[in-house]
Amino acid sequence: MKTPAYSLIIPVYNRPQELDELLACIQTQEFKDFEVVVIEDGSTEDASAIIEKYKEAFSLAYYVKENGGQGFARNYAFERAKGDYFIILDSDALLEPTYLTEVDKAVKAEGLDLFGGPDQDHPSFTPIQKAISYSMTSFFTTGGIRGKEKNIGGQFHPRSFNMGISRKVYEATGGFKITRMGEDIEFSIRCISLGFKSGLIPNAFIYHKRRTDFRQFYKQLHFFGRARINISRFFPKELKAVHFFPFLFFSYYVLTGIALLAIPVYGLILLAGIVAYSLLIFIAAFMSTKSIKIATLSIFAANIQLFAYGKGFAEEGLKKMFNSTAA
Repeated sequence: MKTPAYSLIIPVYNRPQELDELLACIQTQEFKDFEVVVIEDGSTEDASAIIEKYKEAFSLAYYVKENGGQGFARNYAFERAKGDYFIILDSDALLEPTYLTEVDKAVKAEGLDLFGGPDQDHPSFTPIQKAISYSMTSFFTTGGIRGKEKNIGGQFHPRSFNMGISRKVYEATGGFKITRMGEDIEFSIRCISLGFKSGLIPNAFIYHKRRTDFRQFYKQLHFFGRARINISRFFPKELKAVHFFPFLFFSYYVLTGIALLAIPVYGLILLAGIVAYSLLIFIAAFMSTKSIKIATLSIFAANIQLFAYGKGFAEEGLKKMFNSTAA
């Protein structure tokens, strides 16, 4: 049996409907030399009915395991995948029919062992999803770091919502070392440290659904802030000055709240800074989306993003500091 060029790795946890939409996109791919490996990571709402729907459409393997987190679910798939390259996709992604064509073209032309593409919003997304997408990719929120040609101070670090590796990378690294809390960034840094060539493939983008409400978004970004500190436990030099920006934003919010209660006049001065930042977000988002509603929602998304990330960063930073002191 011929070895497929690519194995598409999709961990799933209680998201059968999203998997259905992603597999429908995969079915339309122009490039056909691939297999799909779906890992059900301890779901209580499994996707077996969805798998049945597509098992005749393309090569599709489906495995069920106890919950262990997305990093180890991907390792489980790596061990069973047959392709020369592995492409990791989040289940909440949508693809254009040209996705694999663009990946294959760039991998061959540039000799990439580690690669990824950017993410963006789809016309069908809700206004909140579009506002979150804007915030997560905006220059004014540090979101612009994602999906850039080079990471600050080095090569492009692919993220696991849209990440590819060669089989050589897997054999050299053994896959993910941690299962959550920044596992994809730790993995990218480790791959690059071993000399593997990394590159962004701009045309191999995905439509990323992200979170559907601000409460979920807050929880996700709080986790991301904690994850950035967790990565520094493995690679201390990867904690850059820009990563402290959300922490400063969070601290500014806390200081503003204290000042409003203690010395209102100073609190109002500080509050003016938050208002000015929010106005900047509105103008930039409106210029990007041409929608007053999305631009307004982007104010909430940007403030939630920085506050939640900064709070998670501070909490995990304190935990790391006290644990180090205790040690």
